[in-house]
Amino acid sequence: MTTLFRFLSILPLGLMQGVGWLLGWVVFLLSGVYRRRFLANAHQAGYGGRQWRGAVGPAGQLVAELPRLWLGRPVAIQWDGASHIEAALAQGRGIVFLTPHLGCFEITAQAYAQRFGAQQPMTVLFRPARQPWLRTLVATARTRPGLHTVPTTLAGVKQMLKALRQGQSVGLLPDQVPPLGLGVWAPFFGQPAYTMTLSARLAQQTGAAVLVAWGERLSWGRGFRIHVRPLGVELPAEMTAAAAVINQAMEQLIAECPQQYLWGYARYKQPREEQG
Repeated sequence: MTTLFRFLSILPLGLMQGVGWLLGWVVFLLSGVYRRRFLANAHQAGYGGRQWRGAVGPAGQLVAELPRLWLGRPVAIQWDGASHIEAALAQGRGIVFLTPHLGCFEITAQAYAQRFGAQQPMTVLFRPARQPWLRTLVATARTRPGLHTVPTTLAGVKQMLKALRQGQSVGLLPDQVPPLGLGVWAPFFGQPAYTMTLSARLAQQTGAAVLVAWGERLSWGRGFRIHVRPLGVELPAEMTAAAAVINQAMEQLIAECPQQYLWGYARYKQPREEQG
């Protein structure tokens, strides 16, 4: 399987994204469970046919472009709001990046590492894959100069705190459902969703700047545009209120391009119990 990934990584980005677009529609049409969740989430957010139809293909593109992003040549990157990163790094406060399942969230950390990693590296939180071959591949592909990865464990959280206190950056997906006990129920598009408290705790315990970011997928394989801006509001000390503020910020990002949000993600599922 690793050999297949390496072969796919040399193909043009536009070709892989085209294949991914078809893959997105095939899965949407053949999987009733996925399709119902996809449509329910989009309708819950208030989006109609024009928006959700535009998001079906990009869900497959997200998967198909991974070999190139993990193992291939660097892709073209444009920036919108890089000055916010420069300003935060100049203050030496550390940065907490919040990125929803919007666009290509894999590219945001890579783009940061490429441009700013030599100044201050980024540490990202990830859940190790269940398949041994994929676990090794992902760990190797995501670790690169200026970019470190840590698992979703207490040790990983401690590493993120240490990085922030050293003025470095960390990245999280705040709309990812955390294990039971590591989140609170807060509204997301008007429906209660189990929401992580880690992002707010990291910012509050370290005084780090909080920036929201997402990687827009440009058409015809032209690469990506990274959008960055401050959270814009102070996070409340109370965790449920803080989670609600973060969810609202994610909703605002998604509204910029609902056609690239991963509506098929089970955002409203019950949290799983943490494995010991």
